[in-house]
Amino acid sequence: MDFGFFGVNAGVLADPATMVAAARTAEAAGWESIWTGEHLVAASPQRPPSPVPPDTHFVDQVASLAHLAAHTTTLRLGTGIVILPQRNPVVLAKELASIDVLSGGRLEAGFGVGYVPAEFDAVGVPFGERGARMDDHIDALRAMWRGDLEFEGRFTSWHGVEAHPQPVGPDGPPIHVGGGSPATFRRAVLRADGWYGFLSTLASTRSAIEAMDRGMADLDRPLRLGRIQVSVTPSEPVNRDLVRRYEDLGVDRLILVRDFRDVGGIPHPERAADVLQFISEAPATLGFS
Repeated sequence: MDFGFFGVNAGVLADPATMVAAARTAEAAGWESIWTGEHLVAASPQRPPSPVPPDTHFVDQVASLAHLAAHTTTLRLGTGIVILPQRNPVVLAKELASIDVLSGGRLEAGFGVGYVPAEFDAVGVPFGERGARMDDHIDALRAMWRGDLEFEGRFTSWHGVEAHPQPVGPDGPPIHVGGGSPATFRRAVLRADGWYGFLSTLASTRSAIEAMDRGMADLDRPLRLGRIQVSVTPSEPVNRDLVRRYEDLGVDRLILVRDFRDVGGIPHPERAADVLQFISEAPATLGFS
């Protein structure tokens, strides 16, 4: 099992020097990956379903990972997640391909549909179209990364253009889709390299894996995608026994958070120091050093 750390661009860590310290500490300690997250805007005043206070710092994921790529050499760099329906996929394809090239092929591209209507209103994207846009945009990203000169989707199309540089790998970076709906599991089977469950439990992870297994039997998954990689950020306190139980379920990667309150709010030097200590000590504590 691999281990990632989530939230390097947000909340208490969202200071440039602290972000670099977190990435370098993770790389030195033996973590496989670091993961950013996003809300492009936050509802103010905070109201459901927005999960964070309106003053929460989210440094842009593309900028953050490009910055951290220059300060690391082996650590994989994940978006966990980009709210894909809120983005122009042609622009995003260029940005993510650039990160992949700058990092030497270390990008993991995580995408989700989003769930906060106020955020969609702010960027002018109809909330009810987010699922359809998600599928269309994944297809557009793949096509742009392959160098397809033509693409005709419901929301995106081009004719006689290409973008360089292309990602390091021939199929582009691995794509992970987040969420817990039947549509997400279908999307994972048909379009993604992996599934990312955030704030998951053992029970919800087992249910998700079973749903995707049924999809693998019923749907025509492209052969080039292989098996579905499963990444999970547990909601439960993590210890060695929980790690073993997730591994027994078939989880490939745990993406950990020290304290979910760290992801909200503003940079905080004292709490950031606690996070850096967690990053440094967790490998020995959990047995993956």
